[in-house]
Amino acid sequence: MKGLILAAGLGTRLRPITSLKPKPTIAVANKPLIHHAVDNLVEAGVREIGVVVSYLTLNSIKETLEGYPGVRFEYIMQNPPQGLAHAVKVSREFLGDESFVMYLSDNLFEHGITEFVNRFRPGESNAVMALVPVTREAAKSLGVAVVDGERITKLVEKPADPPSTLAVAGVYVFDSRIHAMIEGLAPGAKGEYQITDAIQRLIEAGDKVVPVTVRGWWKDTGQADDILDANRLLLTRLKRDVQGETDNATLIGEVVIGAGALVKDTTVFGPVIIGAGARVERAYVGPFTAIGDGCTVRNAELEYSVVGNRTVIDGVKPRIQASLIGEDVTITGHDSRPATHRMVVGDESRIALHE
Repeated sequence: MKGLILAAGLGTRLRPITSLKPKPTIAVANKPLIHHAVDNLVEAGVREIGVVVSYLTLNSIKETLEGYPGVRFEYIMQNPPQGLAHAVKVSREFLGDESFVMYLSDNLFEHGITEFVNRFRPGESNAVMALVPVTREAAKSLGVAVVDGERITKLVEKPADPPSTLAVAGVYVFDSRIHAMIEGLAPGAKGEYQITDAIQRLIEAGDKVVPVTVRGWWKDTGQADDILDANRLLLTRLKRDVQGETDNATLIGEVVIGAGALVKDTTVFGPVIIGAGARVERAYVGPFTAIGDGCTVRNAELEYSVVGNRTVIDGVKPRIQASLIGEDVTITGHDSRPATHRMVVGDESRIALHE
């Protein structure tokens, strides 16, 4: 079985974080989103993976995946992106007639995707879809599935009156029948070719589409708050691992400190991850914070935040909280009002806080 990761979109809802890099390269718990996707595919036994990219995302995605062990990647151009079904269509040569897992690169699953892959039975089912229970209000802005026993009988995109509260999550397993369903597919309202329309064709043709309900949490990391929440959820898995150096540091709870890092004159309340080569001095680092590789945090307080690689935060008080800060950012300041700062800062920014 092959894998297909979709990584051609620009992630416009996450700007300015995605102004200089694509969303799948954003780190959550100090690991790029697309690495989480590849990890899940490898765990499910998939090691030949097509990555659908555009001209604007190709270089960043290739650089992020370079050196990932034991996987053969093939990069497939989708320029411009025209929906999920279109991504499958442009991947036809790579996929051949094999079954495949299609994975949206910005989706995270607490228990991975092995269960969905294992539920696919060649010759017995033509597709497997991951579904997640949501509120009725949330269902109005998502694709939802109507289920009858072991079959999905209908799919509806963003219904005003949802026929169910089982929303389509970001992983699918298909056999080669899906290609025939995509041929001749009409575009939707935004000019995109919807994979749900192709799957509905499968259903109407009498093919079997199997529902599998997601166990545990599922996150679609479409906006800054989603990234922060995904980071929180992933950090709850941490086990203490201190490889770097500490000097007069108080570490409470599950704290990970990468090799070559220095944490000095600082209190850290876990769960927290501090990347390799980082320097954290005379600081407070609160729960659910990820500090990237090579960062400097000095004379500052932060919690429930994600800080990208090589960023410098120096002399910023009061506390930075619930913030998503990109790579190679410099933030300097001093004691001032308000009691906390909250920010979303794109890569290579410079911010000075003054009274």
